[in-house]
Amino acid sequence: MLHKNILRQNQESRVLIVSMRNLKCHVSRAAIYEFEDFIRSYDAVDLIQPSLDPNVFKFTNKLANATANFLHNGNLVSSLLNQKIQVDKEYDLFFFFCQSIQDVMVLNSIKGWREKCRYAVCWLDEIWAKDIDNWTPQIQFLKKFDQIFMNFNSSIEGVTSIIQKSCHSLAYGIDAIKFYSNFSDSDRLVDVLNIGRRSAVTHNSLLKLMEQKNLFYVYDTIKELYMVDYRHHRHLYTNFVKRSRYIIVNKAKFDLHGQSNLQEEVGPRFFEGAAGGAIMLGVVPKCQGFAENFDWSDAVIEIPFDCPNIGDIIADLDTETERLARIRTNNIVNSLLRHDWVYRWEKILATVGLNTTPQIQERKAVLKNLADEILSTSTTSSYQKQTALIN
Repeated sequence: MLHKNILRQNQESRVLIVSMRNLKCHVSRAAIYEFEDFIRSYDAVDLIQPSLDPNVFKFTNKLANATANFLHNGNLVSSLLNQKIQVDKEYDLFFFFCQSIQDVMVLNSIKGWREKCRYAVCWLDEIWAKDIDNWTPQIQFLKKFDQIFMNFNSSIEGVTSIIQKSCHSLAYGIDAIKFYSNFSDSDRLVDVLNIGRRSAVTHNSLLKLMEQKNLFYVYDTIKELYMVDYRHHRHLYTNFVKRSRYIIVNKAKFDLHGQSNLQEEVGPRFFEGAAGGAIMLGVVPKCQGFAENFDWSDAVIEIPFDCPNIGDIIADLDTETERLARIRTNNIVNSLLRHDWVYRWEKILATVGLNTTPQIQERKAVLKNLADEILSTSTTSSYQKQTALIN
């Protein structure tokens, strides 16, 4: 039996977004849903939220993608079996944040999204160059979009060769105001935050420090990381970051399958750690994305992935109070002026030729005022204002 959902539409809305929030609840999705909510706050948006039990969706999504690969066609089957959502109103822009290329199978149940939207934009989040050939039917589906944005720079060439249209590089972002913290070092009660994939050597060393020196060390303790409410999870995580003195960061999926991934990319942890004013310790990705977005001194203090002497490194850094203050200032100011979600959305709008909104301009003014306030009270900042980034 076909279930037809009615899309409640606001006549003033110019943007239509399809969100996976009721289908996938892994913690890695929380920032994406935050970005969608951000767009809704600063633009005129209608939101489609297909709903299916996440456990059922795992099966139907796997089946749909396997069928698409078997048929060599991504247009014939949907992962939302027996569901149809009709788009009747016209929009200036359709936007889909596609964390996994397998997500595109959902769009086959959204009827009229391409015909009713003047422009269509997809942000393709995580696709590794080595996997591109395995998902050719799904990538070919992207030909329906006018513009594709990708934050894995080394994968752009492979995707472009399949869809035969330009893909734009777009760095990850954050809500820099939510992550903003003017806490002094003494107010940062978490000594070390280590979330996500980690080195057992570094982790065990930090556990010993926790026992021996009363280190407040926060880390993951469960394997299946699924959220009850993405907003609650994001709020909790944000508060951990901006109350942390140090945060462990590593290039995306550093220890995937127990070995370094040959493709080096910048994961979201770098943007989050910087925005929260934490001192980032870890392995620096050797890639264009890092060089362009973290081009200030000590953005990351490099340590080995396996770092048995991390306690000594932290103890030495703790003696360099001026250096730490400068790092925190530079991390926060750069995040406010360069990495807030507002700049990402503004670039997307500019690429398709749509005007920004008054709310976007107000947001940028708030970000600039916060950055100016930090700089005016800091005597150690080496940050050089770049008017091109501020305007």
